[in-house]
Amino acid sequence: MRFNSLTDSTTLEISYQELEEEFLGLMDLDDLDRVIARNPDKVESFESELDSSLSDAFESEAGCPQAHLFLQRVLYRINRLKLFWYDPLDNYANEDSSFLFSLRMKIENAWQGWEDGNNIMHPSGDLRMALRDRVEEDLQPEPSTEGLVIRNEISKAGYQRLLAITSLDGLVEASQLSRMLGGVGNEVQTMLTRILWEEYGSGKFSRKHSTHFALMLEECNLDSRPEAYFDLVPWEVLANINHSFFLSERKANFLRYIGGLLYTEVSVPSAFQNIKMAGERLRVGDVGVSYWDLHIREDIRHGQWMLDDVAFPLIEKYPDRAWDMVKGYDQQKFISSRSTSAIVESIEQLELS
Repeated sequence: MRFNSLTDSTTLEISYQELEEEFLGLMDLDDLDRVIARNPDKVESFESELDSSLSDAFESEAGCPQAHLFLQRVLYRINRLKLFWYDPLDNYANEDSSFLFSLRMKIENAWQGWEDGNNIMHPSGDLRMALRDRVEEDLQPEPSTEGLVIRNEISKAGYQRLLAITSLDGLVEASQLSRMLGGVGNEVQTMLTRILWEEYGSGKFSRKHSTHFALMLEECNLDSRPEAYFDLVPWEVLANINHSFFLSERKANFLRYIGGLLYTEVSVPSAFQNIKMAGERLRVGDVGVSYWDLHIREDIRHGQWMLDDVAFPLIEKYPDRAWDMVKGYDQQKFISSRSTSAIVESIEQLELS
């Protein structure tokens, strides 16, 4: 076994980097499944090390941060094949690979089981009231420690680090929602499409939210190309993105996805207000905070739409399963909070160096 509890952090990090490079080499093969069918030994060592990393991440009491990072990076690289990046078409040669599918399933099964242990819900009471209470609390929450650090303490370099990390998601914003819109038309689908339409600038590229994020990066002297800062992204942030892929790629998880989206739309105005205030304090200019300002204005409305025109009608449609929305809401809140804490920790490490 390559990794064990006695291995020092630097050696462990290097070992996982080597394992990730091995994975990338497999992804780049022409017709990966055919190569493996002809030479099964080619992936035997990698699969063994992957099993070890799953144990290190999800079975040990403390959990190995390097193992978490490796697994979330591998999962992200597989998941991103569900989106089109306007890059060479050969990059999608293995998008339907059964080997990659098996890796995704193996990682997700272990990871999601572990995440379920972090969030234990006991359904009781009136479901509509449970959602209303959560929305009311998260629209105007008490300031968190991390939110206050962002608002009042981070430097210009810290603000740039925050933009760099969040650009991984911000530059392809709402893409997972697009995966949920196909199918029979009804009022819920129409409202979700309306929200996506606004996220995508009502069909105008200059108004698309990701365009605002790119302009914000450029205003702050940062690279606006998608995934430019992938290596800076903590595993907790990758897990947030991968969780959205996990839910949106499985229609049986539709209600959990809706609950998670409800939390996101409801909580964004308060969270982004802290970031906007940080940008104003640091005098990055209107463009340098435009993305946050846009969301503060729009997502209060989106949150209300999600509650009244999506979540409540789905309670009537799926009365026996609708508590899944509360599970999705609570789990997204936990995962988002963990992600924010990791971003602040990254900023603090930068500013101490």
